[in-house]
Amino acid sequence: MAGASVARIAKVEDAGAHLYDAIGAFLNQHRLSPDPRHYAFAFRVLSDPKGVVAQSVAAMTEGGIRLSSRDIESLGGEVGALNAAAPLAAISAADGLVAQTQMQVEGFTDMMQTIRAETQGFGRDLAASADAIRNADAALGVTEVVRLTGVMLDRVRSTEERLEAATREADELRAKLEEARDNARRDPLTDLPNRRAFEEAFTAGVAAGDKMCVAVCDIDRFKTVNDRFGHAVGDRVLKAIATELVDGCPGHFVARYGGEEFAVLFSGVERQAALAILEKARETVAAKRYRLRDTDEPLGAVTFSAGLTAAQPGEMLGTVFGRADALLYAAKDGGRNVLHAA
Repeated sequence: MAGASVARIAKVEDAGAHLYDAIGAFLNQHRLSPDPRHYAFAFRVLSDPKGVVAQSVAAMTEGGIRLSSRDIESLGGEVGALNAAAPLAAISAADGLVAQTQMQVEGFTDMMQTIRAETQGFGRDLAASADAIRNADAALGVTEVVRLTGVMLDRVRSTEERLEAATREADELRAKLEEARDNARRDPLTDLPNRRAFEEAFTAGVAAGDKMCVAVCDIDRFKTVNDRFGHAVGDRVLKAIATELVDGCPGHFVARYGGEEFAVLFSGVERQAALAILEKARETVAAKRYRLRDTDEPLGAVTFSAGLTAAQPGEMLGTVFGRADALLYAAKDGGRNVLHAA
């Protein structure tokens, strides 16, 4: 009995060690910091590999794509109060706009039903007046027609005013919905398009038959910046790199893909031309020397590494992105501040 108990304990310990190693690999694969929230999410995924969350993660990461903060939030995970607040506010705003839209549709429906009922009533009254005219009571019939027409004209004018007001409200709501749609595809920190917008842009390019290259860029040693100077400085670094990428890749689609990672979609250019554009942007960033705004203390050089590849006809984004991501890893392993292309 004692031997069996020891064997069971050893088996449990082996399973626990295996799960611990798997969680570490999961966090490393998706470049998630090892804080309790991310650890809990990884445990939830890996401890129930056939569960709904694990299956959803597998679908989202097919082709080597890493999880983003938005993905983790959508699956019920936490990424910290600062990161979660903006998406939750956006969801609340979107829900409010949907409710307003529903109310407006119902208002238009009620208005049309009222107009229809009034028109039918007017028609019946006119028919009765026509009968009166035919029955030789012309004066009474004409008087009634005039009265009914006056009443109907008043109703028409009132309805026109209501329709005009409702149309103004609909135009305002349409503008708000368009703004909400744009916000759902935009990163609140850098104001760049986000992962969803990048995926949509790639899909649109495929549909149009565009020649495309995908680059994945990652800020080197970004965790060190956050640990040493704080997240406020880290946020300013992210904004600075975002600006440099946009300025350095004019006419091409630059997005914040998640964390310290950016993606660039080059359209209408060959791989070699895209490589030259991104290499120049990398050199520009590496040549800059940043200082802390408050103390003027040198922050030092901030660099990024990148992987770039050309999309082949018929390839899905997951395949292309996975290839660019592997090239990024090779660039990181090669010493950082490097751009690899294939």
